[in-house]
Amino acid sequence: MKTSKTLNIVIVLILFICITLFLKSSTHNTFKQNTDSPKTDTSKNYNIKNTSILPDILEEVSGIAWLSENTFACVQDEMGHIFIYDTQLNTIINDIKFDGAGDYEDITINNYDAYILRSDGLIYEILDYNSKDRKISKIKTPFTEKNNMESLTFDKQNKRLLLTPKDKDLGKKRIKNIYQIPLQTKSFDTVPIIDIDLKSKKLESSKSKKVEKTLRPSAIAVHPQTQDIYVLDSKNLQLLILHSNGEILKLYNLNKHDFAQPEGITFSTKGHLFIANEANKNNANILEVELK
Repeated sequence: MKTSKTLNIVIVLILFICITLFLKSSTHNTFKQNTDSPKTDTSKNYNIKNTSILPDILEEVSGIAWLSENTFACVQDEMGHIFIYDTQLNTIINDIKFDGAGDYEDITINNYDAYILRSDGLIYEILDYNSKDRKISKIKTPFTEKNNMESLTFDKQNKRLLLTPKDKDLGKKRIKNIYQIPLQTKSFDTVPIIDIDLKSKKLESSKSKKVEKTLRPSAIAVHPQTQDIYVLDSKNLQLLILHSNGEILKLYNLNKHDFAQPEGITFSTKGHLFIANEANKNNANILEVELK
């Protein structure tokens, strides 16, 4: 009887040890799974240095221009206003009306003067835009709504405006042109300063079934130090960098989680890059971006 009792105790001990070992193993495996670090996206070739959330009135921000360390001039799709936004104060510090409702797509600044592009190609020139005595005039181009104009910038070195169509161009489908308007004449030059071959091998990764949709510019800017031309493409989520002579230097792919709808691009005088996104699932914002 004593032997039977001893045997039962041994069996219970063996079972206890087995259960303990099993639980320990199971717990160890669960801990290991929970502490595995998430996979990082090594495909990103840029860093987001700073994010500034825009107010509701700029949910449809369509163009930005850097003014000073914390201030940007902004336009949005529907209102004929220039909004001066302070990222440090997180508020609009000035609201400048230049026209009524319309489809305004980009803004660029030359000292005290502002230039605003409408989607049909009309450009507003606002001399001394921050003054009550501002003077407003219009510069006509051969573009219409069919061209869907969204990109305008000031080339300080050459004292000219640069613009390029998002959709239909004035020439061949396989070519995306960048045009100029010298401020001395304020007359559109029909001869492009740059023609981008959309069938170039350097654009292989972004080629579309319809060649004209390979590059659909939503904004354009000139780097103040290198004079390279940066072409932002919201539809294809890409950023193309061109040498001032038109040579394709680099094509960056933008992650949709960072760039919900990139519509505006600008540089500080020191060459810091800023990109504005329209509101999507998240708020509209201005991102300071560092390219690798």
